[in-house]
Amino acid sequence: SGLPSALALVGLASLVAVFAVRRTGRVIVASVLALSGAGAIGAALVGASDTTALERSAGDALGLTEAAVTGVSHSGWPWFSAVGGLLLLIAGLLALSYGRQWPAMSGRYERTERGDRRGRRGAVDPDRPEDLWKALDRGEDPTT
Repeated sequence: SGLPSALALVGLASLVAVFAVRRTGRVIVASVLALSGAGAIGAALVGASDTTALERSAGDALGLTEAAVTGVSHSGWPWFSAVGGLLLLIAGLLALSYGRQWPAMSGRYERTERGDRRGRRGAVDPDRPEDLWKALDRGEDPTT
């Protein structure tokens, strides 16, 4: 099944996003992270012993409505997926538990609605790269 892989991608995106959002958004993203981990665990464990797709394929190949498949061995990949889902679940639970204490990303470089230019120390010469870097260090947008 492709479900564990899809949930792992959702979990990976949530893991990155949990550091970018604040307050309520962090709780929501951490919940999505924990749920994707739990879903990946469940889908991997169900898929570890499932032979339904194989039986359906055998039935279609033989022209039968039903076929029983015996003696099937599975690789260790479903168990590896379950361990990955467990790691995502733990990360989500940790983010839910301690996420409120983590610092949020800085809003230092966000534009203000008014175009506020407080703290500007003179014009930036666009031909001098060192002026552009100094403006960035001061928290200014040298493109304005």
